[in-house]
Amino acid sequence: MVGGDDVAIDTLNQAIGPLGYTFIANDDKNDERTASKTASGDHATKEHDGDFQILRRNVFISIPLIVVSAVIMSWEIFGNRFGYIPAIGETLGEFFHHLLPILATYMMFAVGKPYLLGFWRFMRYGQANMDTLIGIGTLTAYLYSFTISAFDEILRPYLDVETMYYDVTIIVIGFITLGKFLEARAKIKTSDALKSLLSLQAKSAIVRRDNKDTEISINEIVVGDLVVVKPGTKIPVDGVVSEGTSFIDESMITGESMPIEKNIGEQVTAGTINQGGFLIIQARGIGKDSLLAHIIDLVKAAQSSRAPIQKLADTVSAFFVPAVLIIAVLALVAWLAIGSRFLPFDKALALGITSFVGVLVIACPCALGLATPTAIIVGVGKGAHNGILIKNAEALEKLSKVRHIVFDKTGTITEGRPRVVTFVNTGAVSDQEVISAAVSLERASEHPLASAIVRYAEEKEIMPATIEKFEAHKGKGVSALVNGKIFFVGSDTFITQQAQLNLNEDVFAEQRAHALTPVVIADKERVLGYFFIGDTIKAGAKTALQQLHRAGVKTHMATGDHEQAAAAVAKEVGIDSYHARMLPEDKQVLVRDLKKKDAAMVAVAGDGVNDAPAIALADVGIAMATGTDVAMETADITLLHGDIAKIAQAIRLSKATLRTIKQNLFWAFAFNILGIPLAAGAFYGFGLSLNPAFAGAAMAFSSVLVVSNSLRLKLIHV
Repeated sequence: MVGGDDVAIDTLNQAIGPLGYTFIANDDKNDERTASKTASGDHATKEHDGDFQILRRNVFISIPLIVVSAVIMSWEIFGNRFGYIPAIGETLGEFFHHLLPILATYMMFAVGKPYLLGFWRFMRYGQANMDTLIGIGTLTAYLYSFTISAFDEILRPYLDVETMYYDVTIIVIGFITLGKFLEARAKIKTSDALKSLLSLQAKSAIVRRDNKDTEISINEIVVGDLVVVKPGTKIPVDGVVSEGTSFIDESMITGESMPIEKNIGEQVTAGTINQGGFLIIQARGIGKDSLLAHIIDLVKAAQSSRAPIQKLADTVSAFFVPAVLIIAVLALVAWLAIGSRFLPFDKALALGITSFVGVLVIACPCALGLATPTAIIVGVGKGAHNGILIKNAEALEKLSKVRHIVFDKTGTITEGRPRVVTFVNTGAVSDQEVISAAVSLERASEHPLASAIVRYAEEKEIMPATIEKFEAHKGKGVSALVNGKIFFVGSDTFITQQAQLNLNEDVFAEQRAHALTPVVIADKERVLGYFFIGDTIKAGAKTALQQLHRAGVKTHMATGDHEQAAAAVAKEVGIDSYHARMLPEDKQVLVRDLKKKDAAMVAVAGDGVNDAPAIALADVGIAMATGTDVAMETADITLLHGDIAKIAQAIRLSKATLRTIKQNLFWAFAFNILGIPLAAGAFYGFGLSLNPAFAGAAMAFSSVLVVSNSLRLKLIHV
């Protein structure tokens, strides 16, 4: 494009078509009012889904064909050729002689269509990749075999008509297709994160216009509308509270489990949940202007900016494919031009054709295609067995090079829900009486901290008493009669105002240093006890961070919580640095800064919607299975049970898997490189040659070696 001129879609497709790509335009005309179309099921998505289903069907058809072909090939090699096992009988051999061409024809022209297209692109445009080499090798093996099948009597004096390569065609195409399916299945999840984010958006809202409440589509709301939000529902748009008071669960934005009280004039965010009160908010941010839509855009941009790993096999193929073709053709020409001077022409022709086919067969990258998928399958299985769910090979490679890990606090380092951490009894009455009175009142309260005291009583197996004259003091506390005596439960300010009692400031100072929230219980005469509520650190979190430090990884914590809470947690677990009051975009900035620092690989571990943009931007995203679907779908790795101790295990597993992949690639290329000159007849003068049948066997052996090496991963300890 020159000088800002537009390029027609047809022109663009003509340019990128030779590379195997097609551009599909997406209509964004209606995107200005809503963010919902940023991840909509448009035409391109449907095409990708269709391609995946075709790939899946091909794999399920290919697997039994691979098994049948492998059995026949092994039986023929070890039975008919070497006599290690009973030979194939004449009747059964004749059946196989007719069965294999049918199976190979289906594999070649139905399942193998992408590889034939790769061959076609190479012939027309000179663009080569792994598909090209697979296409050339399998098509040559198929056509050679088909020619012998059709003209075996005519060719018998010139060629070995007993040797055919239908099984090579079936096995190579089948295994390569299986590898592509496994890769596609992992990648197809990339759009699910955006779909999950979209599910957080309300689809409709109740709008008050001219003193009349009407339910309308979210797309019809305009800035300035008064939106009615009932208890327990999602807030549909960003706005400001104009009437009412309530506690809002903002964990999807801040990641913090403690709901926030919202009063008139305070801001609320689309997608957060109104827990208790009745609110009327004035719409300020709608559609793409909402914070939730902004998070969706951040995730989308971060995912698209992630550079894919350059596949070694494709890189080498750009040189390997032409080189193999040249060698195969030179081998044929050399036997005809030079070999015929020393051998009868029919013998030279036979050797030339077998050398040509042998080179292409031995170079056909079955082991190369298996090198990465088999190691990944075993590595991913090993990870899953250890509670580490790994999405793709890219994540495994990058994880081994990670030097910085950014942790969310709530739900990642801590448990993620409020609970009573400390209970202090002033000694006036027994623990059981104090807790029983407290749970009797809190059981009737809608305050988020009340549930922590209820759970605490349940753990202690303390039953509540009957209460009378219950009264809730909004945002402060509750009071009621228990056995005819009035009790108060609430904040320190509430107790001093209602009961006019003095509190033990020494107890408060000690617990506040740990960022705990106090709930006080008192009667009219005295303070009975203090419940200190907070989010406890996960068991093993400190040990997990120590393991990462020993592995040379720097640890950071980014949380939406306040400075005091962040500092307390960071100090307790021994994290290298912490950052408080972080919004989703702040976490992305932190990740970018760390990535620029000595060009290091950065991982992000989190569990909430607010972590999704940073997880998507990171080189490796790690999600807790105890968190939100958005975090898990955006992440490359998910830790079952939210156990961060598994991160160090995942790093060790990634290093072992990457080492195995490199070993597999080495052996795959070694067999190709060493076998090609032998198959071409370079050592024929020394009595050494490689018949295409043995080339196929060598190729099969290299595949067995690669698979066996991958299976060793099962034995490693992580």
